[in-house]
Amino acid sequence: MNIDQFQEKLKEKGIILTSFQLEQFERYYEMLVDWNERMNLTAITDREEVYLKHFYDSISAAFYYDFRKEWSVCDVGAGAGFPSIPLKIVFPSLKITIVDSLKKRITFLEELAKTLKLENTSFYHDRAESFGQKKEHREHYDVVTARAVARMSVLSELCLPLVKENGAFLAMKAAHAQEELRAAEKAISTLGGKIKEIGSFLLPYEQSERNIIWIEKVKQTPKKYPRKPGVPNKMPLE
Repeated sequence: MNIDQFQEKLKEKGIILTSFQLEQFERYYEMLVDWNERMNLTAITDREEVYLKHFYDSISAAFYYDFRKEWSVCDVGAGAGFPSIPLKIVFPSLKITIVDSLKKRITFLEELAKTLKLENTSFYHDRAESFGQKKEHREHYDVVTARAVARMSVLSELCLPLVKENGAFLAMKAAHAQEELRAAEKAISTLGGKIKEIGSFLLPYEQSERNIIWIEKVKQTPKKYPRKPGVPNKMPLE
């Protein structure tokens, strides 16, 4: 996906990018490749692949959920900033919080935010399990996002405790999302969530499957969740 195709495909979805936003994406790409030589941020470094599989793919969450409001968004395990930083570039009014367990990724994201002049962004070096038990973050966010971090039963325990009541947890998945969701139904319900919508589409040009799973927070998460670091992965709520 070249830059013209990137613009055109977003335009088809009603998203028109300014020249400043296009500059931000290009600078993002340059920094990603530069820092990737010193630390493992992504296996994808080809410009056209980054625009398709990282930038466009991240923004696809907005095809199913309205990000045009001043939502507080927490991105769990964002890695090199996906999906929240591309969403922030496109929708500058978002208030973004990123939590990641690797300090060097947080360092990269802090420098990226400065370079791209992104306001209302916060970065935390922490495990999602610990972060979700902190009073100032627990059930605090309008939207919580996660992209390819863990299977749904585990991901729900990491993310739903951070979502405020009536807020949304958006899980971005590739293939086999329906199977994961079936296995996670009990976990989602236990943690206070309810499946609202599943948006499925094929990534342009490449035609690989993508799924946006929208889970609504319908009641408070029991205080014992998330459990201690490592436990959700070892003993998922299934």
